[in-house]
Amino acid sequence: MLKDHVDAAQESQSEPPGWLGAAGGFVAGVVTVGCAEFLAGVFLRQGWSDGTPSPVLAVGGAFIDRTPPWLKTFAVDNFGTNDKHVLLGGIAVVLVLLSLLIGWLLRRYFTAALALFVVLIAVAAAAVTSRPHAGVIDLVPLLAGAVGGLATLHLWRDNVLADAARPTGFAATRRSVLVGGGAALGAALLGVLGRAWSESARAVQSARAAFVMPRVPKARQVTVPEGASVGVSGVTPYIVPNGSFYRIDTALVVPQVDPASWKLRVTGMVDHEIEIDWNTLLSKPMQEAMVTLMCVSNEVGGHLNGNAIWTGWPVRELLAQAGVQPGADMVLSRSVDGFTAGTPLGAMTDDRNALIAVAMNGEALPAEHGFPVRLVVPGLYGYVSATKWLTELKLTTFEKDQGYWTPRGWSPLGPVKTASRIDVPHGGAKVDAGMVAVAGVAWRQHVGISKVQVRVDGGAWQDAQLGAGANADVWRQWVFEWNAKRGHHTLTVRAVDKRGEVQIAASAPPAPNGSTGYHSISVTVR
Repeated sequence: MLKDHVDAAQESQSEPPGWLGAAGGFVAGVVTVGCAEFLAGVFLRQGWSDGTPSPVLAVGGAFIDRTPPWLKTFAVDNFGTNDKHVLLGGIAVVLVLLSLLIGWLLRRYFTAALALFVVLIAVAAAAVTSRPHAGVIDLVPLLAGAVGGLATLHLWRDNVLADAARPTGFAATRRSVLVGGGAALGAALLGVLGRAWSESARAVQSARAAFVMPRVPKARQVTVPEGASVGVSGVTPYIVPNGSFYRIDTALVVPQVDPASWKLRVTGMVDHEIEIDWNTLLSKPMQEAMVTLMCVSNEVGGHLNGNAIWTGWPVRELLAQAGVQPGADMVLSRSVDGFTAGTPLGAMTDDRNALIAVAMNGEALPAEHGFPVRLVVPGLYGYVSATKWLTELKLTTFEKDQGYWTPRGWSPLGPVKTASRIDVPHGGAKVDAGMVAVAGVAWRQHVGISKVQVRVDGGAWQDAQLGAGANADVWRQWVFEWNAKRGHHTLTVRAVDKRGEVQIAASAPPAPNGSTGYHSISVTVR
């Protein structure tokens, strides 16, 4: 009899399975994030926040801000322009794993579960407050989500886990789990809705649709020269279409900037500060410029570059109106997302066409390429010049200020280096014996390319045929007619700039100021 009572007592106090506790942590995590993302979307849609109230995006942005050069290079090399999607996916995986751990702790170590939950909220809060233009109001969505998550943890422990510990609690547990699953699904849908709201760009889409290309005087127009293309299939287009143009920046989500509220300020070491709006900018005498842009993270043979026809107002004309004071040697440009680039003042005021650009290849800038306004500066890597979603130009010095990437280990100056790439045939290709067109592109922005040479299997360098060049700021296509013999072969390319300087042969990684080395591929001739 006594044994029966003991068995009954033990049975009535049986511990719920670990998976059930973990499920509660998952539900609480989804409720927290879903509610926070929904409210963040509401805040952004209503214009109540100028910061980053989304905890997920804030954490991602804070992570990007603290990314060391080697990790940035690794991400770009392995994921290319999908690096931000990978980061968001990684954040989601970490959140799921930590939520499951909190739920597992919930069964027996409730205090530890709460402590871990609070730590996660504190980390997210620190990230939210660290973002550009952050205010106290940006914490409201996160704190509201945290309240929902804490309530879910308490309810799951006091109801689901308590029911599961009773011998007759199976039906109640099943109902609770179903209700919890429904709550998680509802919170997830709310989060998706909030994200869609925060990313909705109706004003931006309308402004782009209504955009009329500003008039450019004939003397300031550019055209693609006849013979610029070598006519080989597979070579990178001389003018890269907007939809194919590479995108590398620090914005985890593309900023949506309404031109109706956009302003550009010129501050710092100037005789008088200037502020212009969208209509004022469009009224200025516009200039077209054909410019090849280049990301400093581009590996030898990489494709993080592109050529386009940009339309905008020359920066030097705006700076002349502001009156640059003696001693200034840098223009610190600022984006709406907080990114900054430190550009040598000379690159903004000399005869190159550094532009405050509003259009790309004959249409309004795409949102992901800086709409409504970005900088285009020939001859410099993008990390020191190509600021998108531009809002400020500060005249300063390299001694006083630094751009975003400089304190993270990258050089303060970023002149583009001479480089060349084989586009066709691709590495590992199999081609037929006979005449084979080996072709690609070569560049040395703001200096120009005078010669491209190819060698086969380490033999003598042979001159390739160059396509016509538009100007010194644009890459050139090239083609080499190779009489291919059967077997395995290695093809290598190098370029010579218009100063007579040969491309650097020694291999070097992108950090801290751009990769070097010759691009080689291996092919099999049948």
